Amino acid sequence: MPSKTDFQPVIPSLPNIPWEERLAGNRDVIWRFSQNPIINHDHVPSSNSIFNSAIAPFGDGYAGVFRCDSKTRQMQLHSGRSRDGINWDIKNERIQFIPEDKRVGEIMAFEHAYDPRVCWLEDRYYVTWCNGYHGPTVGVGYTTDFETYYQMENAYLPFNRNGVLFPRRINGKYVMLNRPSDNGHTPFGDIYLSESPDMVHWGRHRFVMGASQGWQSTKIGAGPIPIETDEGWLLVYHGVLTSCNGFVYSFGAALLDLDEPWKALYRSEPYLLAPQAPYERTGDVPNVAFPCAALVDGETGRMTIYYGGADTVVCLAFAYLQEVVDFVKSNSKL
Repeated sequence: MPSKTDFQPVIPSLPNIPWEERLAGNRDVIWRFSQNPIINHDHVPSSNSIFNSAIAPFGDGYAGVFRCDSKTRQMQLHSGRSRDGINWDIKNERIQFIPEDKRVGEIMAFEHAYDPRVCWLEDRYYVTWCNGYHGPTVGVGYTTDFETYYQMENAYLPFNRNGVLFPRRINGKYVMLNRPSDNGHTPFGDIYLSESPDMVHWGRHRFVMGASQGWQSTKIGAGPIPIETDEGWLLVYHGVLTSCNGFVYSFGAALLDLDEPWKALYRSEPYLLAPQAPYERTGDVPNVAFPCAALVDGETGRMTIYYGGADTVVCLAFAYLQEVVDFVKSNSKL
């Protein structure tokens, strides 16, 4: 493994991100938090399960948008705050979005909302999620304080999922990864990229990469917000295989070109983390490790990944950014 001091920061310092050092003798590139899960299924009174949630630095701590499936089994989004990124105060009521303009109000009859991502971009926190509008599509909204949320136009027609924004414009355009799908529990899925001049009109759709083999042989989808490094955009993504007992969700990573991010430069053939812990193997949907957020400290290269376990709980895993980059480059198969 490379030295931790080899990493040269290209992103801001976040010295207080949740962290636990790798145990002696553990050679995994990504390792689990010993206190997982950090958020249990019944963390708020209304919840059946809490998982696949998005976290961002905010103020003197952290804020997040959480997937909280209710006890009526509605899939919905809740807002939360934390001082340390581990112990969370999550609101018991779902987020009630305010339409950004009158026309947005036409599309806001609530069907479902799940699997959010949060991206600081220019002057606000954008939230993307799988939104219900005559089937699953990518909802887009924003907040500045994690108290009041505004909804914009959906990015795409149904059927689409896993909308993940890049944290800056590229060649003057907003850029989002997404995965066209179907109206069910999709048995296929590749990652695409779309551009927008205004966060409303999306086009110039490009293929990024598709399902491959092994742990990612059925479908893939973008995970946390891409991380900009000197060697490309580091994209942590989930991959799914179909076993004799159903889907198995693991995650790996790829490096995308900085200026043309629809071009994959490297892609890890082995997974980085697969569902092997009890809280990943047992739950509402067994055998799921689903990443939705990552924090990186630019000074040390420490990387904290938030992921859902078994569609039931929220978990943490840790890595060093440069080690992940080196792993992807050394174990690549496009």
